[in-house]
Amino acid sequence: MVARLVIGIEKNLIMTNLAIIQARMGSSRLPGKVLKDLNGRPVLGWVVRAVQAVSGIDRVAVATSTNSEDDRIAEWCGQNGIICHRGSEKDVLDRFAETVRAEQATTVMRVTADCPFLDPKICGDVLALLQRSELDYTCNVDPPTWPDGLDCEAMTARALLAAADEATELFDREHVTAFIRANRHRFAAGNVTCPVPGLQDHRWTLDTPADYDHISALAEGLTGDGPPSYLDVLEASDRLAASDHGPVDAGRSKSPWQRTFEDRHATYDASQALFERAKAVIPLASQTFSKSHIQYPQGQAPLFLSHGRGGRVWDVDGNEFVDMVGGLLPVVLGYNDPDVDEAIRHQLDRGITFSLASELEVDLAERLVDIIPCAEMTRFGKNGSDATSAAVRIARAHTGRDHIAVCGYHGWQDWYIGSTTRNKGVPKAVRELTHPFPFNDLDVLNKLFSEHQGGIAAVIMEPMNVTEPADGYFESVRELAHDNGALFIFDEIITGFRYGLGGAQELFGVTPDLAAFGKAMGNGMPISAVVGRADLMAEMEEIFFSSTFGGEALSLAAAIATIDKMKREPVIETLWRSGKTLIDGIEKRIAEHGLGDCLSMCGKPPWSLLAMTDHAHASKDAIKTLFIGEMLNAGILIQASHNMSYAHEDHDLAAVLAGYDRALGRIAEEIKRGNVDGRLGNAIIRPIFTVR
Repeated sequence: MVARLVIGIEKNLIMTNLAIIQARMGSSRLPGKVLKDLNGRPVLGWVVRAVQAVSGIDRVAVATSTNSEDDRIAEWCGQNGIICHRGSEKDVLDRFAETVRAEQATTVMRVTADCPFLDPKICGDVLALLQRSELDYTCNVDPPTWPDGLDCEAMTARALLAAADEATELFDREHVTAFIRANRHRFAAGNVTCPVPGLQDHRWTLDTPADYDHISALAEGLTGDGPPSYLDVLEASDRLAASDHGPVDAGRSKSPWQRTFEDRHATYDASQALFERAKAVIPLASQTFSKSHIQYPQGQAPLFLSHGRGGRVWDVDGNEFVDMVGGLLPVVLGYNDPDVDEAIRHQLDRGITFSLASELEVDLAERLVDIIPCAEMTRFGKNGSDATSAAVRIARAHTGRDHIAVCGYHGWQDWYIGSTTRNKGVPKAVRELTHPFPFNDLDVLNKLFSEHQGGIAAVIMEPMNVTEPADGYFESVRELAHDNGALFIFDEIITGFRYGLGGAQELFGVTPDLAAFGKAMGNGMPISAVVGRADLMAEMEEIFFSSTFGGEALSLAAAIATIDKMKREPVIETLWRSGKTLIDGIEKRIAEHGLGDCLSMCGKPPWSLLAMTDHAHASKDAIKTLFIGEMLNAGILIQASHNMSYAHEDHDLAAVLAGYDRALGRIAEEIKRGNVDGRLGNAIIRPIFTVR
């Protein structure tokens, strides 16, 4: 929480709640919009009337620019007895700060003059949440659950003045609360959520001629002298839609604020301070190797995130990034997805973990059986290791055998991790039961079956990672496994709900005996599933696979909402399309920078990877270190894979490609200088272990 310092405000000042309406006449899409007539009253007049009716507001002011075109706003305010303050057109944050100082406000509400249907009750709730809690900032837009056009923010004057004093990026100066919203680690924030689900797609704001036609039609359907409630406007909208004529609701703009990174000045002081705290009480200072400090340039990277929205995340220093990691692939729909969040909130009101099973377990299981080719029955876990380990135990129970052939990465449990270099703590007897084999190499797999004749219970493999399967490869692996009395298992923890709704088995047309799913299944909530043939899954009634949180309801609800959205909307198609855009753009840039001898793209568009090989003047680890550092400097959080999200927008993809221009330019320059490893020294990022 921001330090409770007094900045330009006397300690003994009486509490003053000031509402500031941001207004200007200039608009490239709809000039003069704020004074356009709306059913006999200018749009700004609708906004003033609404804000004056907000419970708790002591004073209302309009903040406009000193541009001559905004003289009309100042004149209108003078004619109607409304306080008006004028300041910089571009530095809107300074304009607000000067207004706060002039009015000696202690609390500030910010609204904009293009929202004529502001609901005083909602605004009052936002203000009350701020004043009756230990918060610095509250709103009803983060995440967006209300119709676009009811936007309201409230903040302490201290928070706003701190932002005005410290914000340096042009984006933060132009968008009044961007600095506060980015620095969640410092400014405690809260949000007022709409109680009626699904309203975030309505658009009641004024930005285009089409918007004006629509809200004019809505205004004609509103009655009464006072400001309308959102339910009044919703009813008018329903009547308008039912009339089969008139303007159509255009829907919410996907991203009203599109920060670019040209004037970026990232620092990581808060991350470093938090790292010092964390490493004293948490081994590695993180719960996950791949999310820890050993995977990023030392002292030059974010180590802790505070929040995410859509396809972007913010660290504890307030730095914003396009997120290409996606929580290591679970966040397939984007952060704060409204449908998933609503499902979680709805279930939270009912309970989280129950003393018996819930109907949600059946609902989700039925969905998985419906969409996954191999699924006849299913059981749930909390992570990928749960699901792969369950599949292996089923195979061992069904075949009476102990050995497992593996291809890819399958989790942290002893049975698998013992086959890697990270095998410390795994008994030798366990390590000797797991046998890796290369992808696309039937000869090695055949040799394993020969060496352990009658002893291999299952072949478990990732259906694809960096390499395309050879024609008929999966069919041959399945046949080889079955001919030797073993089961064929797909580890679809990554490919599931990315390559297709039914996973890679749907894409490639190959049905395994069992499969493990997770990650994207719940859009970030902890849930996984082992699915397969009914006769095999029946082993679950005898083997012990049982956990307190296997039926945890929030994750089940999230998974159902995620799957339903994937059925309803073009999620998978978007992942493929956006991923293809990146692959094409990256390959073009690799060629332009002359780096084709050490860099290449591989994988499928929903999950592609930048493959790196040693160069005569730089190891692949040195190249990766340079790459990650420069991408971070460009505002891109990435490790080397492109974990696509449905929420990634065109400007996010453009930012990633701009980051590649910067990173590949630096790599080419350093290689030209030579001896990259020697110059980087101990700063080189080393792999945890290699499986792909």
